[in-house]
Amino acid sequence: MTGTRGKHSRWVTYGAAAIAGALLVAGCTSNDSDTNASASANGGGGDTGTTTSGETVVIGFSGPAADHGWLGAINSAAIAKAEEFDDVELRVAEGTNDANLQISQVETFVNEGVDAIVLLPTDGAALTEAAIAAMAAGIPVINVDREFSSVDAARSTILGDNYGMGVSAGEYICGKLEGQTDAVVAEVAGIDSLPLTQDRSQGFADALAECGLDVDARVAADFTIAGGQEVTAQLLSANPQIDALWNHDDDQGIGVLAAIDEAGRDEFFMVGGAGSLNAMNAIKAGDTVLEATVIYPSTQAADGIALARLIAQGGSMSDLASAGVPHRIVLDAPVVTAENVDDYLHLGFES
Repeated sequence: MTGTRGKHSRWVTYGAAAIAGALLVAGCTSNDSDTNASASANGGGGDTGTTTSGETVVIGFSGPAADHGWLGAINSAAIAKAEEFDDVELRVAEGTNDANLQISQVETFVNEGVDAIVLLPTDGAALTEAAIAAMAAGIPVINVDREFSSVDAARSTILGDNYGMGVSAGEYICGKLEGQTDAVVAEVAGIDSLPLTQDRSQGFADALAECGLDVDARVAADFTIAGGQEVTAQLLSANPQIDALWNHDDDQGIGVLAAIDEAGRDEFFMVGGAGSLNAMNAIKAGDTVLEATVIYPSTQAADGIALARLIAQGGSMSDLASAGVPHRIVLDAPVVTAENVDDYLHLGFES
């Protein structure tokens, strides 16, 4: 993929995501009768998706084990969203990283006859057949974060933008290093075998190429504090001069910052990823090399609960002219800096 194509693709995705995200908020929270009347007049069909109680729906939710700050936030936000609706009964399966166990959880939901399933699969490909079976049984599946390998496996899919995260980080670094084509840019990735890591790195490389930069030094960690600290120590030892560093994940970023502090390095600035509360607080304090982070929404499963409710009740998003709920929503990946951090603190999650 060329840099130009990458930017064009991101523009299309972000435009759709921004519209869909705004519509989701409006459709799931507005009780304004004028808004709803306007949506109906413009062609929106069925329930307009307000918080006004409808028929009670039973939603099954299954996700990976909360062994990471972001995943813990995913689970808690989903439960909190369900509690906002008095017409939702949420059944939460125990978090697991065992694909076979998660398959059995989906089968249990199907046997119980739930009205919808929200599924953040531990492995999208491994859970695809189970999701297809649920769909065949007439139970809509909302796929969160990690995609299934077939479009037949989900009624609706809601995703963060991994490629867009890389683009956002690269564009921020380009802006800070404008004209410095000899600048040294480093990258601390997550797990290299994961498509999400590959997408983030590709977006980063494409954005840097637009301003004449590239990744001069790269290491991959494992989304853990210890892993981040270990590989960053190696990176710093091998590179005596760095101008900018992007770390894919704020949880492993705790270790990244520890390694930087131990090495006594401060000649560069750092951009994080995901949007943890500790990262935002560090950005606000301005006392480390971390000066920005790129949001990867921990609210995806919460949005999935809202979508599941709408779909099960036959509703629509209130500000859409078209009826129903979109089949695919990709959320935005904004950059948080000292200038706008207060606007995002409420979305920060504990690492």
